[in-house]
Amino acid sequence: MSIRILLVEDQKLMRIGIKSLFDDYPELEIIGEAQNGQEAIEKTKLLKPDIVLMDIGLPDITGIEATKKINEMNIPNVKVIMLTAHISEEEIFNSLSAGAFGYIMKDINTEYLMTILKTIKHGAMWIDSHVVPYIKDKNCGVIPPRQLSRAGFRETHANLTQREYEVLKLVVDGQTNSEIAKTLTISEHTAKAHVCNIIQKLVVDDRTQAAVKALKEGLV
Repeated sequence: MSIRILLVEDQKLMRIGIKSLFDDYPELEIIGEAQNGQEAIEKTKLLKPDIVLMDIGLPDITGIEATKKINEMNIPNVKVIMLTAHISEEEIFNSLSAGAFGYIMKDINTEYLMTILKTIKHGAMWIDSHVVPYIKDKNCGVIPPRQLSRAGFRETHANLTQREYEVLKLVVDGQTNSEIAKTLTISEHTAKAHVCNIIQKLVVDDRTQAAVKALKEGLV
């Protein structure tokens, strides 16, 4: 069964470009388009898509306000994802507070985007790696931290080694494998192996989700 997507974007050329990305992915179907926030709300109610791919900067009401109104309609299984070129603390906070399941930058790799859409369809939340530092440093209040003692950490995630815990903190800080290797004076290959182990043990799909889960669970 295909994943049904409503595309919300005010620029026609951008809509054409985004739609063309889906040509090679028959399991992801654009079932409708909207060029402003009000139209997005109306078409969501009419079409009941699985995912609403929402731009923030719309000509009437913002994509954030449209997201809030869509979620207030309580249509089962509809998930809104922000696809934007904007990255400000206020927009991140307001988007997630409005109920967005994802915050994705428009320069994302196409194949990666398609994978993210499938993941979110099945209930996951995804935040672009560029956005994670804003959540961590500003504690936007969207992902409330749960403070754990080190003993509590070991009890809850005993399968993570002390070194993996150190690596996880650096992942949350946005460091690449190369940067982690330099910080901990280990090889890049070893750093990559630690990150892969962390992803597997935390039962997430990538390092960004690992960072989000670490913040949400109060692991760092």
